[in-house]
Amino acid sequence: GARRLEEVALTDEYFKSRKLYPNVDFYSGIVYSHLGFARGEFVLLFALARTSGWVAHWVEFCANADKEKIVRPMQIYEGEGERDYVPMAQRRGQEVMRAAKL
Repeated sequence: GARRLEEVALTDEYFKSRKLYPNVDFYSGIVYSHLGFARGEFVLLFALARTSGWVAHWVEFCANADKEKIVRPMQIYEGEGERDYVPMAQRRGQEVMRAAKL
């Protein structure tokens, strides 16, 4: 499967001449294919996965628009700190997920 495709890509003249290495999208495409998505939907799925990062960059730019013309993301995590693991069955809202069979 994926390892064989990687091997082919790494030895293919097209990839080698352009110094291309299979990235996460290469492997995501294999997963999307096995999940039954059509190839034409891959680009949408790749973009969807990046949306939160793009929005974070935009929010940071808006916050600093008066200071900077070029966006240089700071990559500083401002979310919650370390948390203890809570088993799925004990998490808040599980009754809704069970009802929806998620």
